[in-house]
Amino acid sequence: MRVTILGAAREVTGSCYLVESERLRFIVDCGMFQGGREAEAKNRRFPVGFNPESLDFVLLTHAHIDHSGLLPRLTSLGFRGPIYCTDATADLLGVMLPDSAHIAEKEAEWHNYSKRKRRGELRGEIAPLYTVEQARTTLKRLKRKEYGECFEPHKRVRVCFRDAGHILGSSIIELWLEEGEKAVKLVFSGDIGMPRRPIMNDPTPIAEADYLFVESTYGNRLHKSLEVTVEELAFAVTDTVQRKKGNVIIPSFAVGRTQEILYFLLDLIRQERIPGSVAIFVDSPMATAATEITMKHIDILDEDMHRLVDWEKQNGSRMPYIRFTESPEDSMALNTIKQGAVILSASGMCDAGRIKHHLVNNLPRRECTIIIAGFQAQGTLGRKLVDGASYVRLFGESVPVRAEILTLGGLSAHADRDALLDWLAGFGKAPKRTFVIHGEEETAMGFADSIRERFAWQVEVPEIGAGYDL
Repeated sequence: MRVTILGAAREVTGSCYLVESERLRFIVDCGMFQGGREAEAKNRRFPVGFNPESLDFVLLTHAHIDHSGLLPRLTSLGFRGPIYCTDATADLLGVMLPDSAHIAEKEAEWHNYSKRKRRGELRGEIAPLYTVEQARTTLKRLKRKEYGECFEPHKRVRVCFRDAGHILGSSIIELWLEEGEKAVKLVFSGDIGMPRRPIMNDPTPIAEADYLFVESTYGNRLHKSLEVTVEELAFAVTDTVQRKKGNVIIPSFAVGRTQEILYFLLDLIRQERIPGSVAIFVDSPMATAATEITMKHIDILDEDMHRLVDWEKQNGSRMPYIRFTESPEDSMALNTIKQGAVILSASGMCDAGRIKHHLVNNLPRRECTIIIAGFQAQGTLGRKLVDGASYVRLFGESVPVRAEILTLGGLSAHADRDALLDWLAGFGKAPKRTFVIHGEEETAMGFADSIRERFAWQVEVPEIGAGYDL
């Protein structure tokens, strides 16, 4: 039995792990690489180390594109097996994978148009990473499972999905693998959520594992307290719309983060901590769909969300102004609004989608505030804003950064160092080996040290392509 690390090794995107034993081969996650100049090349080289046709099945921790985004490429290259995930994850993939494919098609179209315009020739044209049609074909391979429902994708494999508390449908994978008389248990944490947060339940404790693969996105730092973070959000919105007379722009991941920010905005209005007159716009078709899916699965959400929904029902027509824009024309109309608006738009790292248009229109304005409310990978436009860039490139133009850039560290959907360590404390005994994954190199190395110091476990930080016998 062997595991090979194919992505999210000393970086935070491209999650993919190949598990092999005699006459058995499958992967856990099939994520897209994002951010930086090498991402596109890595995605186009996928898969490295296996033939898609040889896979028996795929296990998926959750719907975020850095965990699921190469599934259509996998199927287009010959994979014909089932893809197992939670019911809510399957619903989210129904909007996320076609959206990802649409972006890939548009980027390829723009690339080819630019080449023709510059050179007047067709040589060097590229095809999209995958198409909308290929994404929709992939959706037919999804097999839905509930939390806690143990199943056997193969006669020598048993799997259970447990609630990871990260986003809707996110899961920790418990996996029992047999080969002859040998049996081992693997646990893949997926992305672990921050406990004691509204909307999502706390991550499920896991009691034991022979081999543990644990994420480390924020493994070397602590988040701001939720109370401080919400206070900062309330001040930023009130100060921007009332004193500075500007807009608040929030680049937001369509799945999870948008719904969480909407929760806090509505709850702050309910508490009269921000003006009820503020106009809230969700400018992302995928975020709109994800919000509808979230409400469909409210039974797996926590009590805070249920209480807010009850308040909304009781207030009815007195609810604050919230609009989910639909058409490109609706989106463009937001450019005429100069003050009093809170606009949530994707992508969360500012590298694609409608958010780029809102940044063009609001970054140069000192009266506006840009709230960065999620992780920004190295090489992304969002990371440049966080790092204090004076100018950024948007649509081929240099755009001055005059708006206030506010980072809300406490809204991360990822557990911080102490929360990750507390989750690890739930193991009754040390795993034989623990692999720290899904973290930038310095972060992953630091978190590995923290595990050694607290638990004295055998811990490794694998490099991409590393293989381990079980």
